Amino acid sequence: MTTMADDVQRGAAARDGSRTAAGFGLAVLSAASFGMSGSLASRLIETGWTPGAVVLARLGLAALVVAPVSAVALRGRWNLLRRNGFVIALYGLLAVAGAQFCYFSAVTRMQVGPALLIEYTAPAAVVVWLWARHGQRPRPLTLAGAALAALGLVLVLDLLSGVDLDPAGVLWALGAMVGAAVYFIVSADEDTGLPPVALVGAGLVVGTLALGLLGLVGLLPMRAATTSVEYAGADVAWWVPLLVLGLVTAALAYVVGVAAGRRLGSRMASFVALLEVAAGVLFAWLLLAQLPRAVQLLGGALVLGGVVLVKLGEPRPAPETPAT
Repeated sequence: MTTMADDVQRGAAARDGSRTAAGFGLAVLSAASFGMSGSLASRLIETGWTPGAVVLARLGLAALVVAPVSAVALRGRWNLLRRNGFVIALYGLLAVAGAQFCYFSAVTRMQVGPALLIEYTAPAAVVVWLWARHGQRPRPLTLAGAALAALGLVLVLDLLSGVDLDPAGVLWALGAMVGAAVYFIVSADEDTGLPPVALVGAGLVVGTLALGLLGLVGLLPMRAATTSVEYAGADVAWWVPLLVLGLVTAALAYVVGVAAGRRLGSRMASFVALLEVAAGVLFAWLLLAQLPRAVQLLGGALVLGGVVLVKLGEPRPAPETPAT
């Protein structure tokens, strides 16, 4: 009997380890995909695109690709969309459209670095939410990992030289932080019964419609251009980075991000997503020849160390009780 119980526990541990490993891989892929967006979009904006037009095109393309796959994944279970209408609206309006709109509003009033730092306090907000709403008190290792990751972000974003913070910009950045926190919390919720791709597809449609409405009423300026853009010393047509933005940095990034959240939980997934900032620095180096400084590389290492500590601080799942 003891041997049987040990075998069951080892099997459960192996399954949990495999699920976690897959979740980490998906989370890193999502972070890297999201991290590419800044470098791609910046060149388009330099040629005359407004941030709102870039975001709308990015999300619209992603919605066109993911929505049909979402319909197939539902397999006729349209009642899941009706039953989870509030969750989908929350995800589309806050996690997709809201986070994007607030972030770009913030960077029109303040530097990108501090805006990103404020937005990426989202993991701390997730920890507080899980503590207040579900009684999941963070362990000392989790708090230590959060502090180490925060220090790493400061170094990655090179904020030690000092910056001026605009109050309105800070408020917009905090709005982006709320949107990011909602993204991690909703993505990890398996109680909805929605397949990850269905949640993403419906959320992208809602987010695209919301951004389009903001453009129609004039709150989000919309202007596009057809000038060629330069990356890594090569000129490419304007639609090439736009396709990558829609297919890779939105469609792929959101789908694998939700899949990662289902496997890791909202807290762990939100901390792994901090690697997006380091990925953004890497892609700025590769695509825009913006070389990272040594202090930024050190910051990336600290972020990774913080993620490891948060993982070590995660509570272990309770062992399964073998059937008698």
